Amino acid sequence: MTASENAGHPGLEDLLSRPLWQTLFQRRTHRVSKGASVPARSMSYDSPHQPQPLGELEEAVLIALTGSSGLTMPDRPFEDPRDHQPIMAKPNLNMTGRTAGSPDNAQATHFFMINDTGTYYLRKLPPTSDHTFDPDTLIDRARQSKVRVLDHRLDVAEGMRDFPAYLDSNRFLSNLPGTTLFLPVVDLSHQYINALMYLLTQPEGARPTVVDDRNFYRPAGVKKWVRSGFLNPDVKLPLGSLGPMRTQIEADLLLQNMMLTADAMGLGAWIHASISPQIMLGDPKFSRAYGRMLGFDFATPRFRPADILRWQVPLPKYANLRSHPVGLRAGGEHLIKGACPPNYPSMQEAVDSVVRSKFGERGIYTDKDLFTRIYKDDYAQRYLTEASEYDRQVIECARDICVYIHETHGRFPAHTDAIHVPGIWLQAHHVESEYYERFFQHGLTDAHRRHAAHWDG
Repeated sequence: MTASENAGHPGLEDLLSRPLWQTLFQRRTHRVSKGASVPARSMSYDSPHQPQPLGELEEAVLIALTGSSGLTMPDRPFEDPRDHQPIMAKPNLNMTGRTAGSPDNAQATHFFMINDTGTYYLRKLPPTSDHTFDPDTLIDRARQSKVRVLDHRLDVAEGMRDFPAYLDSNRFLSNLPGTTLFLPVVDLSHQYINALMYLLTQPEGARPTVVDDRNFYRPAGVKKWVRSGFLNPDVKLPLGSLGPMRTQIEADLLLQNMMLTADAMGLGAWIHASISPQIMLGDPKFSRAYGRMLGFDFATPRFRPADILRWQVPLPKYANLRSHPVGLRAGGEHLIKGACPPNYPSMQEAVDSVVRSKFGERGIYTDKDLFTRIYKDDYAQRYLTEASEYDRQVIECARDICVYIHETHGRFPAHTDAIHVPGIWLQAHHVESEYYERFFQHGLTDAHRRHAAHWDG
């Protein structure tokens, strides 16, 4: 995207010409949105303005940052230089890239946008071919991506903006009229399966024996793989240490990109604690008090006596302590679908679905046309032919681990949730300029001072 492609829109031209270095060092959180008041004793401030929602183009620029930015490159070695043995070189779950990195390009982060008109799920659109984003294109793609899941701003009822819904002073400035929020939600389940398989591609002697630290460190469905010599019994890896497989980091990186861009546009940008994730997603433990909120599907494992020791669940009536979100549906469509029951009849079928998405008839690694758009000359076919895929033993061992987890603990994953919510969101808004001019020496940048002239005209 170049300034010439956006001639006629001063806001986009200014954004594209603004140096990254300047944005980085001038970046500061501006929490006070236009129309907000600040009770702070001698520094109290009462706004004379009405809230001013972001314009459609302003939101469209930020929505673009949540979506695709083109195709990634499989720039990794195919063989071990020590013995020239093949190295698994097809770990990605997707080849579509975004504005931030992602482990194995899982692209597991989904975004919701919240404003005065409602709460929207943002679909991931295919990348554009020419990377030209003029105002009309940006707005059109933003409209295509938005799926309204609520006809109102996601929030708790009046009078309930206290803990556990909101933290401390956040409740006075967060999610106010006129503000736009971007909420990340990360589906860990697909990458959890994929990362297990990638982990098991280590050289002989370096493949770990996976043990269950919530079940007395017993082998996690891998006894036969230890006996066969496929796994090394001297290298033990507890399931609990895997956590979210680092998949959650992509949400943090995407939010940082959005914050820098919003700041460069002259907007207020604030990353902070969201409404409590359990409340926000509609956890059954909280829905009676707060309602269904986003209305995610939750899975509650059946209580087993061993849960008393494994998970400190004392009685069957407390089984919902281990409920976790597994997906979201709207209008009969799965917007987010975790790779686990009840979305699949069994974990075996969930694992097989991940394998098919990569290597099946319509998998990404059987799509020659896709890789022709990435590589020059005939290198696409060379890569698809020469680069190794998951060995049969790798897939079967990973499948056994996943089946063990679900059969033992009644849910998948067991040591982390299928749907991870970082518990933060980005708020973008027009700043209350007079507040910052009155109290702070360097409260505003030139981008803030010139924002109205560039974007609101």
